[in-house]
Amino acid sequence: MGFLGFLRRFDVVLLATTLTLTCVGLVMIYSATRTAEPGNPTYYVKRQAVFAVLAALTLLVTMLVDYRRIEEWAWVIYGLSIAALIGVRVIGTPGSLGAQREINLGVLSIQPSEFAVLALIIAVAQYLHHREAGLSPKVLVRLLLLCALPMGLVYLQPDLGTTMIMAIVVFGLLLMAGFRLRLLIAIAVVVVGGFLFAVNVHILHGYQLERITGFLHQPAPGDCFSLSAAQQSDCYQLAQSKIAIGAGGLTGTGLFKGAETSYEFVPYAYADFIFSAIGEQLGFLGEVVILGLYSLLCFRVVRAMQLARDSFGRLVCGGALMFAAFSVFQNVGMTIGIMPITGIPLPFISYGGSALFAMYAAVGLVMNVELRRGGVR
Repeated sequence: MGFLGFLRRFDVVLLATTLTLTCVGLVMIYSATRTAEPGNPTYYVKRQAVFAVLAALTLLVTMLVDYRRIEEWAWVIYGLSIAALIGVRVIGTPGSLGAQREINLGVLSIQPSEFAVLALIIAVAQYLHHREAGLSPKVLVRLLLLCALPMGLVYLQPDLGTTMIMAIVVFGLLLMAGFRLRLLIAIAVVVVGGFLFAVNVHILHGYQLERITGFLHQPAPGDCFSLSAAQQSDCYQLAQSKIAIGAGGLTGTGLFKGAETSYEFVPYAYADFIFSAIGEQLGFLGEVVILGLYSLLCFRVVRAMQLARDSFGRLVCGGALMFAAFSVFQNVGMTIGIMPITGIPLPFISYGGSALFAMYAAVGLVMNVELRRGGVR
């Protein structure tokens, strides 16, 4: 492929949308953290800017290395992700509520579960690509066992949110590959039934169970203090998030002027709950613009999926689409109370390096497939 062919197939819109969302994230992170570190108001935004530069390099690598070469390394990538998830169990750094999700490397901490989603997408896409002519129940069972290992390790961290994303991604890839919808729905029913059983017999971790039940039976803000410690935290966080978003109204209180999110009344307003900062400071119109940018990004990924020259490329793009789209839905949903609070970051905007690297790598893979499509359509 010559230079002109490269330029013709390079998705400027997808890259520009990704960078725009990242820039929005930098502004909102600064807005939410400028009073958090006395004497150093740019501490968090500087770190996020460094993460963004490194993530852009990650995008460049995943875009330029032919995705068919990546397919050849699918099982190595899968194996490395399993090793990293096991490493979390062995040398991981304990976090809040006993969760053990990160490996501390000194200058930064890595959260392998974010990269495990990508590794699972690549492995499932490779497996299905080589069996598209024979999608038998035996193939499905083997594939589900393949997916169960990383999902189980992520759940044990415990990280229910990322486990949910993995399940959604796998379900979508199986549907795209051509498995019968009736069969997949039957499996989904069994999984949901097993989840409800786990809730009833208290197999879930205590605070996870409390989050699920708290989401299903949301108390009034004034009743938060009658709950357990974990439920009080979630109840307070959700109540403050709703207050912040409601205070924004149509046009917002103005950038850097949101009292709820600028002065830490909303916990983690720079990370998992950054959509609250957007709602308060930029208002409903700002939220519409942000969601419009995500819609544009998803549209470009769908376009790449349609242009893919083979089923592996198509499935990788489909997996990246579901990874990004469900992350947005889950994050926005938990800030307004229609989804459980699971700690899923808002793609490209929330503070944090691992999630940013993983999302940029996903975009790089999509652009990779576009650059090497069979022909312009």
